[in-house]
Amino acid sequence: MGEIMESLPEWVVIVILSLMAGLPMPLGAILARIERIRPYWLEDEFRHAVIAFGGGALVSAVALVLVPEGAASNSIAVAALCFGAGGIFFALLDMYLARNESKAGQLVAMLSDFVPEALALGTVFVATPEVAILLASLIALQNLPEGFNAFRELQEDDSSKPWHLIGVFFLMALLGPLCALSGHFFLREQEALVGGIQLFAAGGILYLVIQDIAPQAQLKNHHLPGLGAVAGFLLGLVGYMLTK
Repeated sequence: MGEIMESLPEWVVIVILSLMAGLPMPLGAILARIERIRPYWLEDEFRHAVIAFGGGALVSAVALVLVPEGAASNSIAVAALCFGAGGIFFALLDMYLARNESKAGQLVAMLSDFVPEALALGTVFVATPEVAILLASLIALQNLPEGFNAFRELQEDDSSKPWHLIGVFFLMALLGPLCALSGHFFLREQEALVGGIQLFAAGGILYLVIQDIAPQAQLKNHHLPGLGAVAGFLLGLVGYMLTK
């Protein structure tokens, strides 16, 4: 497998890796479409377990990938600004979705995680292909439960065209190659910009995890719990960078 990869042009390998990372989104949606567990209480427990797993995967993306890489290429002030701006932006987006009674929180979280990580995959491939392969594997593991949860959430709004929705998920998977190739060809010398995008996404993801994915933290029509989590994580980030 490694020899085959080495014989291919770099851009082809990037497309393959980013597709491998993105396709678990529609695969998770297909699993959510066909999944049936009896008795129904067990099916409900399974759904909650997948939601919790997806939330944990998002937090791991924030803590292990987006924040460390973003903070490494930016000053404390810029990192704090990007992270905080991401939390505020996604809070405003969440308020807009709530006013329109949309249940797209999982979908927004999934894409806000996938897009900057795919950009990062393309930018790091030239210097460290092994890290890019590992990153693609981690993205794939995150996208499977997130695709499952996002499909179930959207199905609650409209259950009439499930396979049409799965087709949309396949189209979203194509964002992976698009973002990875953009990062590879246009942003690999712009480490600060890519880092800022990653931090912005990290702030938004943390807000969405606390506000929309963690049920025990959610209060109807209140957005302070999510913003409080962003502020708390931001405090830890600034403290961490001050000690570096």
